[in-house]
Amino acid sequence: MKKNFWKRFGKRVAVVALAAGAAFMLAACGNSSSSGKDVKITILQGKVENNKQFKQIAKDYEKSHPNVKIEVTSIGGGTQYDPVLKTRISSGNAPTIFSLAGPADVQQFKAHEADLSDTKAAKAAQPGTLDAVKTNGKTVGLPFNVEGYGLVYNKKVFEKAGIDPNSLTTMDALENAIKQLDSQKSELGIKGVFATPGKEAWVFSDHLANLYLAQDFNGNALKLYKSKKMPFTKANDMKTMIDLEKNYSIQPIMQLDYSAQVNQYFSQGKVAMIQQGDWIYPTIEGIDKDFAKNDVGMLPIPVPGEEGKMPVGTSLYWAVNSKKSTQEQKAAKDFLDWMYTSKEGKKQVVNTLHFVPAYKGYDNFKMSDPLTTSVFEYSQAHKTTGWVFPGYTGTSWDPDVAQPNLQKYLSGKQSWDKTVQNMKDGWAKQQKSSN
Repeated sequence: MKKNFWKRFGKRVAVVALAAGAAFMLAACGNSSSSGKDVKITILQGKVENNKQFKQIAKDYEKSHPNVKIEVTSIGGGTQYDPVLKTRISSGNAPTIFSLAGPADVQQFKAHEADLSDTKAAKAAQPGTLDAVKTNGKTVGLPFNVEGYGLVYNKKVFEKAGIDPNSLTTMDALENAIKQLDSQKSELGIKGVFATPGKEAWVFSDHLANLYLAQDFNGNALKLYKSKKMPFTKANDMKTMIDLEKNYSIQPIMQLDYSAQVNQYFSQGKVAMIQQGDWIYPTIEGIDKDFAKNDVGMLPIPVPGEEGKMPVGTSLYWAVNSKKSTQEQKAAKDFLDWMYTSKEGKKQVVNTLHFVPAYKGYDNFKMSDPLTTSVFEYSQAHKTTGWVFPGYTGTSWDPDVAQPNLQKYLSGKQSWDKTVQNMKDGWAKQQKSSN
């Protein structure tokens, strides 16, 4: 409101002006959109393991922004995210904020992606973290976080077995340790070396396959996304690892899902290790806080040629729905900016979500748990490999070709050579039809 208002207008309109000023002040106190009206943000996100934490953050935000209401829905585990998002969009129930998994999703949902280039979060993003979500000069996604994965292990079990996890830098060393652990299951009080979730095909099509596909594309997801061929030159190395996870796991693996792997077996000390990432920490902590804090560690899978390196990258990005009202879009951008760039939001990112931030401005923060600390330390030491699976996540190749073929192999219904050939042929067919 201009300072010379009262000089320019007479007493007759003073009451009207005073009422307008009061309304303006109330809106300002609400810290909501520029119109001062109540606004609802709906969020559909793909990290089901952080569902509880995101809902808590939403409640905390609502307390300091009373004109904003946030509804969080989380999709994951055994449910594919993209089909749910498509259904929501087609039914007229599209979310305000949704998830993008990489270049394929950027292309698929481009009609609903707002330009986030001018947000505080986009300007604070670490170099390289926005590459997969830039299109036509716009930034259409903001990274959730930086994540890393490998073999999450039980420190007490390793210590009792006399195995130094830091010595497992080659496949031979890892295989020997696995056989030793298997031979001592009774003494160690475990039911298996691994809990391998055969029902969760993405664990193998995304995370495990990435380790061996990345070398053909220098860890560049966009390079793979645009490639007409999938060489898969390290397929035999992948077979060695997948066989170890299959043969030394609690059986039958085809009946194990993510929940059984993380909640039922690992978090309760019934297996020595699992193939997972730092994102599982909140789940472990929710089951046994002391175990999570003191007895959990993570080491890289010793991929030949990439030993001692942890795969680190960004798997999910926030997008804002461009079809929503200007007020709703602004409220959504304000919330994302608050979460990643405000003092309170940063605390939530590190301490509540247990995220390794993908943004600048966190130098004074200490990672809050042993898994994110491990990812952070490998990143700081530049001992990392890239993620290429965002280059095929969201394409039909992942759920329709890679996942079912890998499950056929895991269940003993198909040879490895046939599995690899089908994956290569399926990629070539998809790329040919899309061009």
